[in-house]
Amino acid sequence: MEVKAMARLVAILFLAIVMTVTLIRMERSGDLPPLPGRQVQPQPEDPLREGQRRCLRIWAETRDRFLGRDLAPAAPAMTEEGE
Repeated sequence: MEVKAMARLVAILFLAIVMTVTLIRMERSGDLPPLPGRQVQPQPEDPLREGQRRCLRIWAETRDRFLGRDLAPAAPAMTEEGE
């Protein structure tokens, strides 16, 4: 009985190794389609997110003024009209 169990274990390990090597070779040769996590799709501009960023920027400036910190040169602020 022990010989059968050992033979099954060896067969399973052999198949696992063969499958792993095959997948690695397919990925390197480009036969596999790209994984979904690798594709970056641009997200549409969200007005709520832009409003939150604007509020956070204003809050940071107010906090720095209150604490007496020097204001770092900031990038030009964009208005809602996109100027």
